[in-house]
Amino acid sequence: MAPRANWKGFLRLSLVTCPVALYPATSDTEKVSFNQINRKTGHRIKYLKVDAETGDEVTSEDIVKGYKVDTDTYIEVTKDELDEIALDSTHTIEIDEFVPKADIDNRYLIRPYYLVPDGKVGHDAYAVIRETIRSLNKVAIGRVVLTNREHIIALEPLDSGLMGTLLRYPYEVRSEKEYFDDIQDVKLTKDMLDLAKHIVEKKSADFDPEEFEDRYEQALIDLINQKRNGIKVAKPAAKTGGNVINLMDALKKSIANEKDAAPAAKVAKETVKGKRPKKRVEGQREMLLPISGSGKREPKEAAKPEPKKAEKTTRAQGTAARKKAG
Repeated sequence: MAPRANWKGFLRLSLVTCPVALYPATSDTEKVSFNQINRKTGHRIKYLKVDAETGDEVTSEDIVKGYKVDTDTYIEVTKDELDEIALDSTHTIEIDEFVPKADIDNRYLIRPYYLVPDGKVGHDAYAVIRETIRSLNKVAIGRVVLTNREHIIALEPLDSGLMGTLLRYPYEVRSEKEYFDDIQDVKLTKDMLDLAKHIVEKKSADFDPEEFEDRYEQALIDLINQKRNGIKVAKPAAKTGGNVINLMDALKKSIANEKDAAPAAKVAKETVKGKRPKKRVEGQREMLLPISGSGKREPKEAAKPEPKKAEKTTRAQGTAARKKAG
């Protein structure tokens, strides 16, 4: 089933307008997730909303938003008051300006969305806006309201559609000076840099997300499958690590390790070339195995009896041997 739109409204460039829908471009629903349960009963834990002072449960209609101004002092803000200050961009993404994509600092990027025409009308206006942005080789900057908050959104063509990326406001981005001021100014020798560059060259490759494997996700799936089938979970071997004593020695050892690992990596890559695993469609659901029996490990399959023909042959050979011995 297709995901639900996070937002529906209009995309507008001056007097050109079209109805659009905003869909999330990423998803975490396929990842393994856990619920909290009672160890004694196996029942799921239920959370109640209670008054911090009285301990009494509070119903949803009695819960309002409050801004904390002191330890026990809050300014109450109602939903109607929030609706009254809602901005015009609630139902419209107004393109305000066009900027070079390179001008957008990566720290300002939040998350991507797909912006598509909503319904059968407006496709021509949508195409005009999309191709105008494409021809300028720039990113369109607009504003959109999601969950009562106004966000800056950067729009750029992606195939036949538009991708919108939410951007942070300047006050949301911390200054790097708060963290980098205490970094020491170290003098590096040319030999060190040459060795490091050699390692980088050996590890250089084209970016291909299909090559990435979520190893922790796979470990979770393996763990769950083992427990579902009553298989004892073995503890992993203790990790060993050594301290780096000399930077130059570490660089030289790294190059030696790269040379040793290169042949095996090359063979493995050539083996799987053109034979990538099929993409998961249902997430971890198709990777989690069914429970064997009643949660216990299935008994080993009994050995099959020898065919009758072979049995007769064995008896005949035994009879011949006895006659020869007699």
